[in-house]
Amino acid sequence: MSAPHVHAPAAGHDTHAEDDLHVTRGDYLKGFALAVLLTVIPFWLVMGRVIEDRSTAVVVLGVLAAVQIVVHMVYFLHMNGKIQGGWTLLSTLFAIVFVAVTLAGTLWVMFHMNAHMMPDHANPMAPQSQAPQHGGPAPQHGQQH
Repeated sequence: MSAPHVHAPAAGHDTHAEDDLHVTRGDYLKGFALAVLLTVIPFWLVMGRVIEDRSTAVVVLGVLAAVQIVVHMVYFLHMNGKIQGGWTLLSTLFAIVFVAVTLAGTLWVMFHMNAHMMPDHANPMAPQSQAPQHGGPAPQHGQQH
């Protein structure tokens, strides 16, 4: 058997150039400052009752949480389109879409479940219970009430 033919990289080209991370201390400090800011602001919004409408507060807090997730992914997990040929970012995007579709479907089913249920009180032909009334005399054995 002959030895496999290996191509040497061209001069000036590093085969691992796309996986090299050039992260500086400043990048970590920017990420840390953003993460702290994105933690303090929602805490202040909730504890100071700055937003009175509950629905608006939930939307604002959800957006701030999503931004914080992106900050962590970029500054601490170093996710971008260049690392590992983009597969890390692509798999993360797939997971995000999958979770979003699952949550949206679950919430849709839960919020619309009552519209598709058959309520017992709306059926006029439902049998009424024949339980004796409290406070009245109990029927005697052999007597019909």
